Amino acid sequence: MFTKQDQRWVFHRDALAQSAGEGVTRRVLAYNSQLMCVENRFEQGAAGPAHSHPHTQITYVVSGRFSFTIDGETHEVGPGDTLLKTDGVVHGCTCLEAGVLLDIFNPMREDFLPGA
Repeated sequence: MFTKQDQRWVFHRDALAQSAGEGVTRRVLAYNSQLMCVENRFEQGAAGPAHSHPHTQITYVVSGRFSFTIDGETHEVGPGDTLLKTDGVVHGCTCLEAGVLLDIFNPMREDFLPGA
């Protein structure tokens, strides 16, 4: 099932897993017009190509290891690390060890919704 805007309870087992590129699975979790929570599962070697968007994004590394580049600066990150990507900044990553990233967007990403 795809979650709906303003859905109060979102159970992981019910959130639709979608392909977000080779080796990456995305689940849109709870969201409203101002915030969106998204889980991204990466296989080792999968990449999130460099891109930018008009949303502020905070990424929390739940598990795994990743090489992240934000605005030309690269660091290796792991469980418990948090990254801030302000709107318009170019960022991307490569998964070094399979893992999960939890992203919070402000405002929500309409392009992640069905039919977008």
